[in-house]
Amino acid sequence: MPKGRQVDPESLREIQDLLGDAPRRRDLLIEHLHLIQDAFGHISARHVAALADEMRLAQAEVFEVATFYAHFDIVAEGESPPPAITVRVCDGLSCELNGAQSLAEGLRHTLGPDVRVIMAPCMGRCHHGPTAQVGKHHVDHATNHAVTDAIKDRQFEPLVPDYADIESYRAAGGYSVLEQCLDGRRSLDSVMATLEDAGLRGLGGAGFPPGRKWEIVRACPGPRLMTVNADEGEPGTFKDRFHLENNPHNVLEGMLIAAWAVEAEVVYFYLRDEYPAVRRILQKEIAALEHTGLAAHTRIELRRGAGAYICGEESAMIESIEGKRGLPRHRPPYAAQVGIFGRPTLVNNVETLYWVRDILEKGADWFASHGKNGAKGLRSYSVSGHVMEPGVKLAPAGLTARQLIEDHCGGMAPGHEFHAYLPGGASGGILPASMADLPLDFGVLERYGSFVGSHAVIVLSDKDDLRKVALNLMRFFEDESCGQCTPCRVGTEKAVRLMQAATWDEDLMGQLATAMTDASICGLGQAAANPLTSLLRYFPETLG
Repeated sequence: MPKGRQVDPESLREIQDLLGDAPRRRDLLIEHLHLIQDAFGHISARHVAALADEMRLAQAEVFEVATFYAHFDIVAEGESPPPAITVRVCDGLSCELNGAQSLAEGLRHTLGPDVRVIMAPCMGRCHHGPTAQVGKHHVDHATNHAVTDAIKDRQFEPLVPDYADIESYRAAGGYSVLEQCLDGRRSLDSVMATLEDAGLRGLGGAGFPPGRKWEIVRACPGPRLMTVNADEGEPGTFKDRFHLENNPHNVLEGMLIAAWAVEAEVVYFYLRDEYPAVRRILQKEIAALEHTGLAAHTRIELRRGAGAYICGEESAMIESIEGKRGLPRHRPPYAAQVGIFGRPTLVNNVETLYWVRDILEKGADWFASHGKNGAKGLRSYSVSGHVMEPGVKLAPAGLTARQLIEDHCGGMAPGHEFHAYLPGGASGGILPASMADLPLDFGVLERYGSFVGSHAVIVLSDKDDLRKVALNLMRFFEDESCGQCTPCRVGTEKAVRLMQAATWDEDLMGQLATAMTDASICGLGQAAANPLTSLLRYFPETLG
């Protein structure tokens, strides 16, 4: 008998029919796995074998990728597939503060064994918590009744919101800046100078000036590539979704200007799988954009992640684009020199690209004049937690958390007193309300063991148990660790166990946090201990 799992003809025909004329390239492995998951509701062992045969890959290569990503349901031989309907309840911090756990327990009791109810990481809808996802349909401010009704009404597809399509965008002058770049009316030097004078920073979290990054990539020998990082998985962050669901062409024009600047042959738009409505928008609008000829200087490939927070890290995202597990690379070399397929690669965040067109059209002074406390420009703050009016707030860079709450969010929610806040999402640490007058800007909060990151502000009140808050965040990091390096893989698991104790061992926790911060490969492990160290430093009364 032949050794190993054999490919049966029926499974192979199903895979061939599913893939159709699509290329069998290795970098499309994750896209092909999505096709199987969407068609059958799971990925069986027989389909893994057939896909590997069709793509001329080892079955182990396909299996290791499929099992790395949370959104692929792998069913081994002899196992029963999951129920036809899955309800995911977000257990991100903002949703948990609004009753996500009790919602999930109630749904399991109501829906019974024919519907799978599972907890899932942040879905990027923090201001609508608790959020549940039925198929690809999101139920915001979810209740048992609302989720049950969605299932009863067969609401499994995403609800696409109203947005500015290509016709309305061009009618308002959209793509005029790109046209000026393409036909020579704007020089590359003038574009770079305007972005530099405006003080635009990279708004994915690191704050590196995009114009400088463009120069570094352009100086490298071609062919050069580009990727748009739309994998905002940081709990508390949803600004990129907001921009893509409202003004996608602002982002797309900025993307095409950047591709022109670095002469990128291909642009990979990497979108997190939790945003199915955005994917529908981009599929339609990118096709319309290509039809106009405005994107003739590059090729656009829309790729979707599959449920891995680590792929928001640029090198892990590049591995995923190549059809691999999202394991961060050691640096140097950096992506600007050695990125996708070993080529120089420009990596820009969605919000960074969103501002490019407006800055070039309205001038550097327009953008720079909006900052406060020495900062320049505008920011998209994702605000959730116990405020009257959560959501994305377009406000000056450098304003304080207190100003953000009082001037842009209508103050605290009734019955809640401002007690603490997360200035930069799950990894940005937790600061007391007494420090809410510090500017929310790059380079300001680091001395306090915190950082602003992607400007995701979660507001906590006197009603919140900070130990439970920190434990929620550490469990997230434990679950999302890629497992590549021991300090992060073991450290996050060990931290969860220590944080569950009635009394915290402060010395041991401090040593663990130092090891994770100093020795982890990427930013996930390096920042995972921030919620823990914040409580040790600023909230000693909570430690037991």
